[in-house]
Amino acid sequence: MIDLRRLRVLRAVAHYGTVTAAAEALHMTTSAASQQVRLLARELDVTLLEPRGRGVRLTPAAHGLLAHADDITARWERAEIELRGLGTEPAGPLRVTGFPVVLSRLLAPMAAALTAAHPRLDVRLSENDPERALDLLFQGEVDLAVIEASPTTPPPTDTRFDQTPLLDDALDLVVPRDHPFADRTEMPLAQAAGQTWVLPPADTTCHAHAVSACGAAGFTPHGPHGAREWNAIAAMVAHGLGVALIPRLADLPPLPVVRVPLKGTPAPARKILTCTRRGSRTHPAVVAALTTLTDLSATATAPRG
Repeated sequence: MIDLRRLRVLRAVAHYGTVTAAAEALHMTTSAASQQVRLLARELDVTLLEPRGRGVRLTPAAHGLLAHADDITARWERAEIELRGLGTEPAGPLRVTGFPVVLSRLLAPMAAALTAAHPRLDVRLSENDPERALDLLFQGEVDLAVIEASPTTPPPTDTRFDQTPLLDDALDLVVPRDHPFADRTEMPLAQAAGQTWVLPPADTTCHAHAVSACGAAGFTPHGPHGAREWNAIAAMVAHGLGVALIPRLADLPPLPVVRVPLKGTPAPARKILTCTRRGSRTHPAVVAALTTLTDLSATATAPRG
């Protein structure tokens, strides 16, 4: 019989990439985590980890075992919902996390609506970037994460998580109010190829979205100015330092700027996903949250002035 506690350590090693990081997440010493994996390998008479440089990598046997481990974890999530007899009325704690724009535009109104509709439900919101949100979800510290799809997001086939598209957050071209494009009702992004740009830092997914959208339109954006916060980017646009691509969900301060919707097939957008642990999406509180988020998303990305 496999010791499920040792299987949990192996799952953590796969998720975090190193034995040290897995041990830290599980509040164990590195030597204790290594020993648990060695004992699991001995129980199964297979090699689970092999050296790679200064670290280790999972063997094919480990990957095969993890697929079963993820199935076991998902079945336990479903069993817990059934055994606790949760019924259909949302109740108890619901821990939801997301990045700042989603937190302000979707999760805050979701929490208010759920609290009003289900007095026994205790909604708890937190702000985390997508990578940290997935770590918390994996650890069981949150029940639902709303994340932005990026090159580092786990693929839809990842057996640890259940990811579902929530909405496409359109990217608007933001220009100064006196800019020649300001009176456009919509335009193709390619027409902005010759503009000076204000971009997010290169280490952000927002920068990747902007460069990808411009690349699809046939050019690479360039500009001497940049910032992480949308408000700061919009302020630089307002002062004539460049144009920018800003997600429609992002609230901007009252500045002399204009959002110009972009057309194309597809139009530039970033994808927002809901993510749960596999097996937990049928929890009544999660179902209520997802239903409310879907309703809110229907109007959240309407064109804005």
